[in-house]
Amino acid sequence: MTKTYKKYRSRVVFLSGFIILSWAGLCLRLFQVQVLNGEHYQKEVLKQSHKKQKLPANRGNIYDRDNRPLTRNIIHYTLSVNPSKVINKKEIAEELSKQTGKPEERYLEKLNSKSKFEYLERNLQKNELGLLETKVFPGLNIERKYRRYYPHENIGAQVLGYTNLDDEGISGIEKDYNNYLKGIPGWVYKTKGWSGKIQHKSGMPFQKSINGSNIQLTIDLEYQSILEEELKKRQDETSSSSATGIIMDPETGEILAMATTPGFDNNHFGSTRPEFHRIKSITDQFEPGSTFKVVSTVSALYDGLISLNDEFNCENGSFEYHTKKITDHESHSMLTASQIIHHSSNIGIIKIMDQVGRKRLFSMSRDFGFGSKTGINLNGEVSGKLNHFNDWSAVSLGMIAMGHEVGVTAIQLASAYCALANGGYLLKPRIVQQIMDESENIIYSEEPVVLRKIADESTIESVREMLRGVVVKGTGKNADIPGWKVAGKTGTAQKWKNGKYSNNDFISNFIGFFPADNPQLLALIMLDEPSKPFHWGNEGAAVAFRRIMGRIINMDDTISPPLNDHVAFEPKRVLAASEKDNIELKKEKVPLNLSTFSRNSNKTKVPEVRGLSMRKTMTTLNEFGLKYKINGSGKVYWQSPEPGKVVTKGTVCIIGLK
Repeated sequence: MTKTYKKYRSRVVFLSGFIILSWAGLCLRLFQVQVLNGEHYQKEVLKQSHKKQKLPANRGNIYDRDNRPLTRNIIHYTLSVNPSKVINKKEIAEELSKQTGKPEERYLEKLNSKSKFEYLERNLQKNELGLLETKVFPGLNIERKYRRYYPHENIGAQVLGYTNLDDEGISGIEKDYNNYLKGIPGWVYKTKGWSGKIQHKSGMPFQKSINGSNIQLTIDLEYQSILEEELKKRQDETSSSSATGIIMDPETGEILAMATTPGFDNNHFGSTRPEFHRIKSITDQFEPGSTFKVVSTVSALYDGLISLNDEFNCENGSFEYHTKKITDHESHSMLTASQIIHHSSNIGIIKIMDQVGRKRLFSMSRDFGFGSKTGINLNGEVSGKLNHFNDWSAVSLGMIAMGHEVGVTAIQLASAYCALANGGYLLKPRIVQQIMDESENIIYSEEPVVLRKIADESTIESVREMLRGVVVKGTGKNADIPGWKVAGKTGTAQKWKNGKYSNNDFISNFIGFFPADNPQLLALIMLDEPSKPFHWGNEGAAVAFRRIMGRIINMDDTISPPLNDHVAFEPKRVLAASEKDNIELKKEKVPLNLSTFSRNSNKTKVPEVRGLSMRKTMTTLNEFGLKYKINGSGKVYWQSPEPGKVVTKGTVCIIGLK
């Protein structure tokens, strides 16, 4: 060991130790920065050199029963700013004014605002962005969004509802099923290139958006279009304040069409009064008049208190009932029970009702569903009005038997008559068929549900014969469609105004179904305050019924013509327990998928659907006029019958998915 080394050894040791400690400290710091605090610093880097952009989720669409789209989504852009962070305000204002045609001062006012957030525009097309899309403007946020569009404008507007600028449902299906329809937005980072233009960069963190679910309604688009066209026409012809209609499948409780006129275009809902936006079939009640007479009749027949041929003195059209004078629009002396319904005699129904009594009328009215909600899966439904019999006055029994002193909704009345058409089973009305997520998995579906059995089949068949007589030889002749055996009932009711029944304002309604011996369709038509003589059910509402159903028969060849010979009614379903509430309905036939294709022939070839998605399969089979039963989820891996086989339209194809 040299003297020189010994002289500098302490310095060497110190320097070496310093270097080692410094290196260790540097390594420790690097470990802290890269490992312990790596995520924090990564975020800081991203914040300074990258821009986090929201990825909008596609709102789920709404379809009719044949998978025809009732809604679409259109891309639009929202521009917002934090005014304090905007540098080149003048340039932004000039560019926006150039693209939109709005005054530059309008944008400068917002850009000079003291608030921390301002919307500049909320519904711009891509071609209206101009330089704002390609050039970087600090403080300016451009968000890509979807805007709801309704391709059929006013068709089904009340049922569908609409969304606001934030894509949130405000009314109708859009509101009630908003949690299903709306998706979950994602996000992605973008980086600034050398030119200053925002660019995508691969390898950056991102979160994929989850699109909303799609909803398939029971509504038939063509039925809905016909209903709304004819309602508007009849409203104008009769000078009615409004017209309401419902078309249902009485065997399943499915609503095929539902509307009130005047309607509105839900693409421009702000231009019409909010009262036009309501689904009045479930939110508004009215006194039904003579259409309510079937409740008394069913009760009397079911309890064995009368027979069809029993005669009643109708007092030549004028009768003192307690302290109230009751009149008929026609003068009759003796009428059978059937004739009382045919001619809609007020006096006759009161004579029948006196044998039934208030307690039984109340209970039968409840069995028909009056005084309670139907349970349809739409918000805003009201219960109607049916006072307890202990609260009735001396004349209430007769008044309620005639359809006064009781408030019903259109959906209640239509559902009640569906029970008469299908053999006595009160069904829960349905408007949503199923909901599917973006992978086309069914996440929600509604099956037919029987709420209760109202009466036995023989009673119901007797009432149906009465209702057929109404159209053939009674007050409903204007509803008849030659060759189709329409059955139904007219109703005319004075409106209660200013504490008394008005002599000028009426409700005209008609409810009918056909063919009477095998009902397939039912429709309710109600005119509010039509001019005279259209206030009579036969003169006002019945005419609209005939026109609507006539057009549907000519359009839809899946509707079977009436039977040649009378066939006693047999219920087409098996009940687990016929008298219990909420009985699940088991149908022998698959619900109708009313096709609008290939109507001239009753034969079709089975298409190849293997490898297709569920939605594409359903659409394809509908186009060929075929029904389907689908098992599983995913894509089709087998089908029966085999592709290419010639079958009758309406044949059920069994489809397996995996």
